[in-house]
Amino acid sequence: MKFRNIAIISGLAVLLAGTGFVAESATAPKPLPGSRAEIYKTIDGVKLPLHIFEPKGQKAGDKRPAIVFFFGGGWNGGSPKQFEKQCAYLASRGMVAMTVEYRVKSRHGVKAVSCFSDAKSAIRWVRQNAQRLGIDPNRIAAGGGSAGGHLAGALGTISAFDESTEDTTISAVPNALVLFNPALVLAPVEGYEPRDPKKLAGLEKRMGVPPQQLSPYHNIGSDLPPTIIFHGTADTTVPYNTVELFTEQAKKKGNAVELVPYEGQGHGFFNYKETRKNPFIDTVKKMDAFLVSLGYLQGPDRVDAFIAADQ
Repeated sequence: MKFRNIAIISGLAVLLAGTGFVAESATAPKPLPGSRAEIYKTIDGVKLPLHIFEPKGQKAGDKRPAIVFFFGGGWNGGSPKQFEKQCAYLASRGMVAMTVEYRVKSRHGVKAVSCFSDAKSAIRWVRQNAQRLGIDPNRIAAGGGSAGGHLAGALGTISAFDESTEDTTISAVPNALVLFNPALVLAPVEGYEPRDPKKLAGLEKRMGVPPQQLSPYHNIGSDLPPTIIFHGTADTTVPYNTVELFTEQAKKKGNAVELVPYEGQGHGFFNYKETRKNPFIDTVKKMDAFLVSLGYLQGPDRVDAFIAADQ
């Protein structure tokens, strides 16, 4: 068979940089501004919080749509603060928006499979506590960037790696996916040759399980939640052609996936920055429109007003 060269995972070496392990206190961090924190999981003495941004007037028994974000950082580092602005905006639109702390290598000495188990625990906790949180358990989206986008994408494609202590009758599968430059192809693809086999071998060690078992592309079924993917065409960390592969495969299986390319943009282009807000603004507007299409939001977006009030 003739192989075409593709940067399936070679750029992920950047995501995996850093090997230091610093033990973390069991004390939960302070909530992000405008949010409150609850512990969704305690494991090995570590309390894992999610930061909850709520609409005005939110109360138990409501049936609000929700979204749960997972930060990027190569399964090695990162912070829930990455999606603080997206959460604040969506709460202003009537959703319950959360950004999650999960275990990572630099702080907890874990491999990527543990990051994914934490992501499953977070979705399951939100669904289990939906009535108290005022959330519709059938309208819980997951979002994330880079490695966090991988976790969100894996939630929609991979059924394994539940915590043995959890009630698996409560689904950990989101009802929709909002993915920002996500790492979705973590193992070789037939007909495509990875540019750097040595980096592929390093990724195998980092995953904690055979990479194919944690690769969303390799586990796509016909029941993928409705998905939107935002990705820069100049991304060298998670190459754009990997999300093209994922989108093509998902559509072949009858799934609804929208891929939104950003010409010339690199990795992390969507992040909020005081000096470079335009990509953030555009991605949030398109995310809003996607959520409107699903019935999670109503009416026109309020992104411009949100940005103006934030200045």
